[in-house]
Amino acid sequence: MASRDPRVEYESRRDAWRGRIAVLDRGHLRLSNSRLAVAAAGAVLLWLAFISNAISPWWPLAPALGFGALVVAHASLLQRLERARRAEAWYTRGLDRLAGDWSGRGRGGAQFLDDHPYARDLDLFGRGSLFELLNTATTEAGEETLAGWLRAGASTTEARARQQAVDELRAKVDFRETLAVLAAESEVSRTGSLAAWGQAPPVGLTGLAAGTLVACGVITVVVAALVFSERIESVWLLVWFTIEALIALQWRRSVHVVLGRIATADHDLALLVDVLTRVEAEPFDSPRLAAIRSALLTRGLPPSRRIARLRRLVSWLDSTRNQMFAPFALAVLLPQQLAVAIDRWHAAFGPRVVEWLSALGELEALSAMATYAFEHPHDPFPTLVDAGPLFHARGLAHPLMREAVSVRNDLALGGDEIHVAVISGSNMSGKSTLLRSVGVNVVLALAGAPVRAEELAVSPLTLGATLRVEDSLQAGHSRFYAEILRIRAIVDAARGETPLLFLLDEILHGTNSYDRRIGAEAIVRALAELGAIGLVTTHDLALTELPGKLGPIAANMHFEDRLEGGQMVFDYTMRPGVVEHSNALALMRAVGLKV
Repeated sequence: MASRDPRVEYESRRDAWRGRIAVLDRGHLRLSNSRLAVAAAGAVLLWLAFISNAISPWWPLAPALGFGALVVAHASLLQRLERARRAEAWYTRGLDRLAGDWSGRGRGGAQFLDDHPYARDLDLFGRGSLFELLNTATTEAGEETLAGWLRAGASTTEARARQQAVDELRAKVDFRETLAVLAAESEVSRTGSLAAWGQAPPVGLTGLAAGTLVACGVITVVVAALVFSERIESVWLLVWFTIEALIALQWRRSVHVVLGRIATADHDLALLVDVLTRVEAEPFDSPRLAAIRSALLTRGLPPSRRIARLRRLVSWLDSTRNQMFAPFALAVLLPQQLAVAIDRWHAAFGPRVVEWLSALGELEALSAMATYAFEHPHDPFPTLVDAGPLFHARGLAHPLMREAVSVRNDLALGGDEIHVAVISGSNMSGKSTLLRSVGVNVVLALAGAPVRAEELAVSPLTLGATLRVEDSLQAGHSRFYAEILRIRAIVDAARGETPLLFLLDEILHGTNSYDRRIGAEAIVRALAELGAIGLVTTHDLALTELPGKLGPIAANMHFEDRLEGGQMVFDYTMRPGVVEHSNALALMRAVGLKV
């Protein structure tokens, strides 16, 4: 399955759906014209039957029935057409991602940035972010789950379980397509109206209410039968209706609450059934996907059957509003009895609704990462190591960059290798990109996704970064003050149970070289003594003396550049040692400054 070319696969499926859309569009036109023709014929027959009395009044019944059948068929066709259009759009977006033309076209999840310690530094959320690249979820629950996995790394056990699930879903293109198409119709949200209904406590229409209302209905039938058989006077039926109305008044408020709630939840549940049915029909082998299936089961029955039972009750409730049936339904208190049955379903299965939504959200998040895995068949799953800190990469690159222009580098931190690398180099030579590549690939690895590297072994790590530190007018903080506050938080994080990987870009560049050298040495030494590993980039060559002071756990690395024909040329390849020159003056001259 890994040999399938994602571009060829997507183009084939997109074209197939376009052909299907063309067929359905023609069917839509035919049914629209047929409905007009039948309606016109019905109008003519009505005129002939009731105005000119030329034909029997029964004749207009035929076009009326035909028109009703056409309406039902047309509604079904329009639903299939809408789903076909969503499927075609799904593959079109996939081809855009494969072409590298995806930034700004999807949902970037900027709402998940909040005060996250490194999300801005690593471009995890927002326009052109990792989340936007990965996010094929169509529901709020799926997006929340995926964002949560990117915001916080999982244990190695959990990440390995996700890897297995992602690997299995990668080959299930049909299932991922159907899940995306059907889930787009549903309100799958942990905070939406359906979740709120499931979490709300039941009204509490008890067995007493149920028994009393059923008994009232039975008595109504008996009294009506006695009246119509002329065994008792009809006044007794009126007397009983009065008593029955007084009894029903005892639960009027509770019944009103139940019926008001289900009117909102029923629509979302109806849409959710198709998604659940599709999930229940798919065979899964990996433990995580099997666990999701188990989470959906309630007392051995799938949720689609549980919801179908509730929807039958709602269907009966809708029928009590029919003008012909309503008087009889009200006489036997059928709406009240149905409210009792709905409230009892809510008490039994309402809390499980939130669990069903969470399970579907997790499945969508896994499907999103599986889609990424399918679209990048050369990106492997990392080896997850329990003991750390460890980050050993061969052929590392940044997943947000086009593969054709990415330059891959090797880097080994922790274990028997160095723990700290001081990276020097000119402007635009690739230092910050390397730091981001390291951080983003750690995020992917600990989320359970493939990584952009030829090989990667990584242990659980806490990330700390200063790649994008900004001053704050509101807080009255300069850029330097904001940076040292961030560094203090990183040092505090290094004292935690999970080892820290620090990514310090242009450390303390907002102060003079003397203070920078002393401060940087103290910070990096403290981090190393706390067992952290990481990278420090700098323009200040004085800081390249730091590895000699830290001993064998630290080393210098650098990026080079050269001037060719008045233009700066970079190869973005990291090399051992200290950079030998700077390009600052050459860049200033290249833009016309006389320096």
